[in-house]
Amino acid sequence: MTSRAIDGVLTFPEGSLVILTGLPGAGKTTLLTRLYGLTGAETAPVPAGDGVRVIDSRQARNTWARRLSSAPKPLRTLIVHLTHVSRIARALAAGHTVVAHNRGAWPHVLYGFAHLARRNRREFHLIMLDVDARTALAGQHARGRVVGTATFRRHGRRWRRLVSKVRRGDPAPATSVTLLSRERVDALRLIRFVPGGRSAVPRAVDR
Repeated sequence: MTSRAIDGVLTFPEGSLVILTGLPGAGKTTLLTRLYGLTGAETAPVPAGDGVRVIDSRQARNTWARRLSSAPKPLRTLIVHLTHVSRIARALAAGHTVVAHNRGAWPHVLYGFAHLARRNRREFHLIMLDVDARTALAGQHARGRVVGTATFRRHGRRWRRLVSKVRRGDPAPATSVTLLSRERVDALRLIRFVPGGRSAVPRAVDR
């Protein structure tokens, strides 16, 4: 499916799994907050009308904040990630359209989302927030959570490989990839879902 950000609107088939991804600090949570009026205090997926569920990893982090405050960071990260992914899986199984956040471009995570979509007979669409490392680092400092240098470099290498593959016209494992510059991210005002089942439109990249 081709997803064109026409007049600030992205359109996908109803029932899709749409994942926003990008480098840590790229602005994924900021975008979800702006589009869906999130407060940052949520501890559960947010209904957004017409069966849509908005799932930000911040919701899982809030859920576990007190109980895991003294746990080692790797354990906290793992539990938050597993909670986040399980919420996406449950929402899809319940028949919801899902818009969710995913940090970075780890191939096994993206293929995991593709598997969840296939298992529930859904399309998996990826929105990539294509900002440079300097902008992403500034975003990390602004939110008060900075990723370690080595980890951020690994994210950067995987991100560059994914962007290169997408620019060559290969959206796998997603049905489509929408690659957005910072300007296009700032101009995006709506993610819309339309009925009609699976898309027969060719897969492509939008910039």
